Amino acid sequence: MTLPTPLARVTLDDVRDAADLIRPVVTRTPVQPFRALTQLAGADVVLKCENLQRAGSFKIRGAYTRLSRLTPEEQGRGVVAASAGNHAQGVALAAQQLGIPAVVYMPQGASVPKLQATRGYGAEVRQVGTSVDEALAAARAEAARTGKVLVHPFDHVDVVAGQGTVALEILEQVPDVGTVVVPLGGGGLVAGIATVLAEVAPHVRVVGVQAASAAAYPASLVAGRPVVGDLGSTMADGIAVGTPGEVPFEVLHRLGVEVRTVTETEISRALLLVAERAKLVVEPAGAASVAAVSAAPEEFPGTIVPVLTGGNIDPLLLQRVIQHGLVAAGRYLQISVRLDDEPGALASLLDSVAGAEGNIVRVDHRRTDTTLEVAEVLVTLQLETEGPDHCAQVLERLRRDGYHLT
Repeated sequence: MTLPTPLARVTLDDVRDAADLIRPVVTRTPVQPFRALTQLAGADVVLKCENLQRAGSFKIRGAYTRLSRLTPEEQGRGVVAASAGNHAQGVALAAQQLGIPAVVYMPQGASVPKLQATRGYGAEVRQVGTSVDEALAAARAEAARTGKVLVHPFDHVDVVAGQGTVALEILEQVPDVGTVVVPLGGGGLVAGIATVLAEVAPHVRVVGVQAASAAAYPASLVAGRPVVGDLGSTMADGIAVGTPGEVPFEVLHRLGVEVRTVTETEISRALLLVAERAKLVVEPAGAASVAAVSAAPEEFPGTIVPVLTGGNIDPLLLQRVIQHGLVAAGRYLQISVRLDDEPGALASLLDSVAGAEGNIVRVDHRRTDTTLEVAEVLVTLQLETEGPDHCAQVLERLRRDGYHLT
C-alpha cells in the first residue's frame, strides 16, 4: 500500500529565510496609528499598511520567494499563475525582477487597473471564467500542457513563508501587539502570520476575516478538511476563494486560528472609514480586517493590528463602494414625497429640507406614475447628511411640516 505524502509544513526558519531573500525587493511597509478605531475599541489600533507595498499588496512577498527558489531549468520553462489581481501583479513583478517568462490567468471582469498593471510588469494576461477558482483551473491545465511551473496564489510552503514575513515586521514595529486581524481568502497570509506568532509570540491572537458571502473557511474548519464553499457575490474579490488551500488550512486548523465573517455593508463602511480618517486608499478585501474590528471592537484584546492587505481598487468601484458606505453610515438619504401638482409645492418642500440643513444632490420630479392621482406628483430627493442623527432630524422636520413620506 502506498502511503500518502505528508503535507509540507512551514516553519519559523522558513519565514526568516524568506525575509532575508526578499529584503532587497520588497518594501518594509509602515504601520500607522488609527485613532478613529482606537476610540471605538478602547484599545490602541495600529494599521499595517501592506496597501503601500510594491505592486499594491502583500502578494509580492510570497511570489518572489516562490520564483526565486525555482531551479534554473524551471525558471527557463516559465511560470503560470491565476489571480483576481494582486497575486497576478506579484507574480508579474517577481518574474520581471528575475527574468522569468510569466503567463497569468485572470477572471473575466477583473479590475482594469489590475489587468493593466499585470501587463505593465511584462506578464501575458489571459482572462478566463468568472472566479479565481475557474482561472486557477485554466492555469493548472496550462502548466500540465506546457511544463510551465504553476505558482499557486496561496497553497505552497514558499508562498506561505514569504507572506509570513509580514508578522516579523509587525513584531518589530508594534512590540506590544495583542491581536493581529487579517483578511482571509485562500489562507496564505494568515497561515504565514500564525506560524510566526505561534513560535515567537504565542500570546498574540490571530483572527482571519472572510466576506460572509464567500466564506469557505468556517465550514472547512468544522469539517476538519478543506471543503468547497458557496462562492457568492462580494465586492471583496481579493478574498473570494471557493476552497481553502491544503497547506494554509493545515496551519489554521492545527493552531486553532479564529475565523470571522463580515457583511458587504461592514466592508463598505470600513473602506470609507479608512479613506476618510486614515487617508489611505484600500481595496474592499484589504479593508475586511478593519470591518471585523469595527463590527465588534470590544472583542479583540490588547493592541490591535489590522492588516490592510491591498490598495489595488478600480476607481469606478471605489466610487460605488464609497457611495454604498455613505448610505450605510447614514451620510446619504433618499426620500420620496407625494405633492399636490400646483405652483410652489416643490419650492416649499425644498425650503423644508434647507431648514433642516440637508444638502440636496438630486431631485426627481414625476407626474406620470400609476400610483399617482391626477393632481399629484411624486418627488424623490437624494440628500447628503452628516450622519444618522441628522437623517432623523431631516425626516422629523418634513413630517412636522406636514409631508407624508413614502
